[in-house]
Amino acid sequence: MSQWLDTLTAWLGAHPEWLGLAIFLIACIECLTIAGIVVPGTVLLFAVAALAGGGALTLWQTLLLGYAGGLLGDALSYALGRRFHEDIRRLPLLRRHPEWLAQAEFYFQRYGVISLLLGRFIGPLRPMLPTVAGMLDMPLPRFAAVSLVAAAGWATAYLLPGWMTGAALRLPLPEGFWWQAGVLAGGLAALLVLAAQASLRERRAAAPLAAALGAALLLALFAGWRLFAAFDQALLELAQRLRTPELDQWMVELTRLGDSAVQLAAGAALLLLLALQRQWRALLFATLALAGTALANQGLKLLFARARPEILLQPLDSFSLPSGHSSAAFALCLALGVLAGRGAPARIRLAWLLLASLPATAIAVSRVYLGVHWPTDVLAGALLAGSLCALALLLVQWRQPLPASGHLRGWLLLPPALLVLTSLLGWLPGAEMALYHR
Repeated sequence: MSQWLDTLTAWLGAHPEWLGLAIFLIACIECLTIAGIVVPGTVLLFAVAALAGGGALTLWQTLLLGYAGGLLGDALSYALGRRFHEDIRRLPLLRRHPEWLAQAEFYFQRYGVISLLLGRFIGPLRPMLPTVAGMLDMPLPRFAAVSLVAAAGWATAYLLPGWMTGAALRLPLPEGFWWQAGVLAGGLAALLVLAAQASLRERRAAAPLAAALGAALLLALFAGWRLFAAFDQALLELAQRLRTPELDQWMVELTRLGDSAVQLAAGAALLLLLALQRQWRALLFATLALAGTALANQGLKLLFARARPEILLQPLDSFSLPSGHSSAAFALCLALGVLAGRGAPARIRLAWLLLASLPATAIAVSRVYLGVHWPTDVLAGALLAGSLCALALLLVQWRQPLPASGHLRGWLLLPPALLVLTSLLGWLPGAEMALYHR
């Protein structure tokens, strides 16, 4: 398999004019019935996105091609299910592996529309759930609406890391960048893999393990943030090269979702919702996670007093490490992910956390793009929120797990509510653009 992958990437590197078509087709196959399980699409997408980031395609071209390919794969899978219904079980590979379809049916019947959002980030379910939706005659408009949203998050999560890697490779990187990036990426990967494995095995140690590993990595970052100067400078420079006036406006709007007023209002709305539902243990968890993260962030900012990057025309008064926008956004989103996934199987819980992390990651990236924070600032903010959320969950679940709740609709109204809060509590557009101007 590795030899075949090397051959393909070498050929595409020599013929970059075919790279766009390759991204479109691989994204389509990754979301196509049966083929998405057999073909290692995740590895292929990272490889071709890295080639695109080397200068062959812009970021937006890469994401748009992956998005369109994913939508086509969804549509074809849905059409197959709608056309053949129960007869699709007679396909050769599905006769040999009936569990592929049975597992997708179980999740679809249990979670409905939500399964299409979450299953997008679970490898074996991604290509089969649209087929089940068609097989069970889910209305086409409803399926199309969910697919449009899910494919956008999926394309960003699966293609952005590869594209950024390819773009970084063509920069004149300072000495020491790669070992610094390797240390950070290796530590973060170890944290995620170990915590995910513990969760998948339904171990009670999953929460304390995540809290301990997150805290250890955070302490290591606090102790040695000065050693990652090359990493910070290189990624900040890459972000500044991507800037355009149109994208600046979008990023300013995005970063406002992490403003303290918006996050405070959203957190209060979540706590009020839980109180009205009399979910007292869930309320205690959310309070500990959100309040603990906010207090710890302020204390650590004063302790380290790290200066912000010298990019803003009007430098902000507060210190940089850790990023308050990143820590607040991750605390809120991870708390929502934990609460939405409680009582569900491990794969669904992890998918909720991944889905919830996407908007927080976008807010964190916007801070680096706008030059307000160093990359290690936003990473420290995410680690702080993650470790404190895991600690809060450990304390609340000391005796027994949080009970499942069927009140997901109220939480799903929070994202549009955030957009309303942004328009009500944000700054004037002219002032924003002046503040974040290069």
